Amino acid sequence: MVKTIVLLLFTLIVVPVFTVYFDHHSMSPEQLNLLMESGGIALALALAAFVISTITGNCSQVDKMWSIVPAVYAWHIVLSADFVPQAAQPRLVLMALLVTAWSIRLSYNFSRRGGYTWKFWTGEEDYRWEVLRQRPELSGKWQWMAFNLFFISLYQMGLIWLFTMPIMVAATGDAPLNWLDYAAIFVTIFLLIIETVADQQQWDYQQEKHRMKREGIPLTGKYALGFTHTGLWRISRHPNYFAEQAIWVVFYFFSVAATDRWLNWSVAGALLLVILFKGSADFSEGISLEKYPGYKDYVKSTPRFIPNPFKK
Repeated sequence: MVKTIVLLLFTLIVVPVFTVYFDHHSMSPEQLNLLMESGGIALALALAAFVISTITGNCSQVDKMWSIVPAVYAWHIVLSADFVPQAAQPRLVLMALLVTAWSIRLSYNFSRRGGYTWKFWTGEEDYRWEVLRQRPELSGKWQWMAFNLFFISLYQMGLIWLFTMPIMVAATGDAPLNWLDYAAIFVTIFLLIIETVADQQQWDYQQEKHRMKREGIPLTGKYALGFTHTGLWRISRHPNYFAEQAIWVVFYFFSVAATDRWLNWSVAGALLLVILFKGSADFSEGISLEKYPGYKDYVKSTPRFIPNPFKK
């Protein structure tokens, strides 16, 4: 896990610098000011998450914001980017609407798992944080505080800001809506449906499994394995993770459509998100392998992310 953290922190610096080096298009003072404003919001939220999580002991403060703040960034740019050519303005609105749809869906899924309460600083904490607290290298008070500050709070909030920033680059382009925009809209909606179905299938499975456990009913049939493995989960071990990563990769192509530049600095967000999900899946599956005897066979027979619809 420590190696993954080091890799993520390294790439947070290297990837943006690399992409900026190859993207020589400069921003106007107004554009830079808007970029700094949104970055300031991200920094303030990261520090707030750190302070609240340190006081309460609940490190899922960033998790509460993950599904909300991209919509905040998107609409902040839409409403503030008065320098955008009129022909390009519909693209920004469409991007913000798609981010809002994503935000509502993910917030609902997080809420029904107990992530939000009227006391906003409480709520269910991701079980993986407690597992990490027990690691020898993170078990000390100051080690955990440093991890919370630099990775949970600053890194993750910085990543959320970065993968939303294609809308900032799109605001610098003057191209009207074109075929790439329409393709990105269609694919994004399709991926949102995939993610919704996958999360619902997992929710239904876990709800029924825990009901059977509470009532003392033996786990038989598909519930005997203990983990979701039917429906979309039959052709991918993490269909929801696949769709989530793909949504933000596709989101980047709006900036390509706006500028006609296939590589710009905002690609850093999507790349870093893919790296994060790789590390997150490694960690989660390590826990599942210890918990469920049948998970090893599932790993061997089912692809991790990209679904295989031809799997027998």
